[in-house]
Order: sequence, then C-alpha cells, then structure tokens
Amino acid sequence: MSLQFLLTKFLRGAMTLLLAVTFVFIVLRASGDPAQMMLSDEASPESIAAFRARWGLDGSLVEQYVTYLSAIVQGDFGDSFRDGRPALQVVVERIPVTLQLGITALLATLLLGIPAGILAALHRGKWIDHAAMSFTIFGQSVPNFFLGIILILIFSMTLRWLPSSGTGSFWHLLMPALTLATATAATVARFTRSSMLDVLHQPFMRTAKAKGIPHDRRVLRHALPNAAIPVVTVVGMRIGGLIGGAVTIETVFAWPGVGMLLVNSVNQRDLAVVQSVVLLIALTMVVVNLTVDLAYGWLDPRIELHNKKATA
Repeated sequence: MSLQFLLTKFLRGAMTLLLAVTFVFIVLRASGDPAQMMLSDEASPESIAAFRARWGLDGSLVEQYVTYLSAIVQGDFGDSFRDGRPALQVVVERIPVTLQLGITALLATLLLGIPAGILAALHRGKWIDHAAMSFTIFGQSVPNFFLGIILILIFSMTLRWLPSSGTGSFWHLLMPALTLATATAATVARFTRSSMLDVLHQPFMRTAKAKGIPHDRRVLRHALPNAAIPVVTVVGMRIGGLIGGAVTIETVFAWPGVGMLLVNSVNQRDLAVVQSVVLLIALTMVVVNLTVDLAYGWLDPRIELHNKKATA
C-alpha cells in the first residue's frame, strides 16, 4: 500500500467524521429545546435559563458548535443531561453488550450466507439453488423488526422456549442475533452466488479443470479468493453496522446496548450522549471502510494500481 493511498483514505475518513458530527449537532438543536424536555412544564424562566447556562446552551449556534468541536479535539465529549456523568463513559458501558450481539450476528451471517451462496452457485438451477434464493428473498423483504416480533410471538409467547427480552444467557442472545443476521446473511448469499458464478466461468477455471486439478481444490484455491471482493464489501458493511444496525433490534428485544441507549437519549434530548453514539457509529464505519480497502489491495493488487492510474 502506498503512502498516498493511505493518506487519501485517512483524509476521507476525517471528513466523514466531521460531516457526521456537524449533521447530528444541527439536527439535535433544531429538533427541540433540551431545557424544555428535561425540566417540568412548571419550571420558571429562571430555572430554564440556569439549565441552559449550566450545559452551554445559552450561546449562539455557532458558538456552541465551535465549543463542541474544541472539546472533542481535547477528548471531552460532554456530560449526560440525565445523570451528569461523562457522555463517553455512559456510551462505553453499553459497548460490550452491543458487541456481544453484533459479533454473534456477524458469525451467524457468515455461517449462513457464504455456504448458501457457494452451494447455490455450484448447483445452479437445482433445488439447492432455489432454496438458497428463496432464503435471500425472504431475508431481504421482511423488515427485521417485524421478524423479531414474529419470533417473539412464536418462541416466547406460544412455545415458551426462549426469553423475549433482556440479557443473561445464550438463550437471551439467540433470537436477537438471528433476527439481526437474517437480512445480511441473505445479502451475503446473493453476492456470493453471483460472484462465484462469474468466477466459475472464467478461462482460468477451465484451464485448471483441463490440468486435472480436483474440483474441491479448484473451488477453494482458485474460485473463492477471486470471488471474495464483493463478499468482503458486504461483510465489511455488516461489521460497520454492529452498533448502528442494532438500534431497532435492541429496542424490540429490550437489549440494553448502545442502540437502545441511543433511542432513549434521543427521546430525552440528551445531546452529549446522542452525539457520542453517532460519532462512535461514524468512527466504526470509517475504520471498517479503511480495513475493507486494505483487504481489497491484499486480495487483488491490481486495485491499487488502478487507483494510482486514476489519480495520475
């Protein structure tokens, strides 16, 4: 990887973070007055003014924005309106629970999506292919919040096999993880099938067959690495959505992670916490996209060469 390539990616990532911070800052302050939200309807004008002065909301929008950016650069993300603790501490406490859900969902995505796509490509037009594509249609068409509700009705309310909410055991984790993984696994399966079909018909695959290379080795050593780039893109986006994509699922299953914290903080106009969560999500996406770009260069060095020619 060239230094110019890395610097370009880092600069784009920094601009993405700045835009995300700016957007959420403006939207939150345009959506309502936190003082009115946090204080009772009977609060006096003096109390409201004191609240605004205490949390730095009494200045102009530009002054608040400059102060906020300066604080972030110094590692200060502000304090939570609700309990007065540092917002970053409030968010960090929820990260392990969200990571537990997200990593489990990612593993389920890989175990379901990639084998389904490979089998569908190797058995094109047969019942395995039709079954895999039916799964992709189902996974992509059913909203995950609706699927979560259906699973709760079946496995919690009717069969009483699994708990409907909370944490504490593998059984609490099972339904939220599968719900979160279904749509992405369907997308991974479709991309894997399409990419594998394209690679399987390439001349180098026919050459490998003519040389007498066994079928399993042709698939594992020749087809899969060349079909990996579109799959890496989808999987990379899934990793980036471990926090942001879990918002709906955590709400449906009362999973006490960052997603549920974000929903509660938005309802309470807890500006510092919301801004910290959004910044964390944006940072996750930037890091994942950079990792995916590096993986592209490792899987296919021609990509970096193409980028060099494009910028020449």
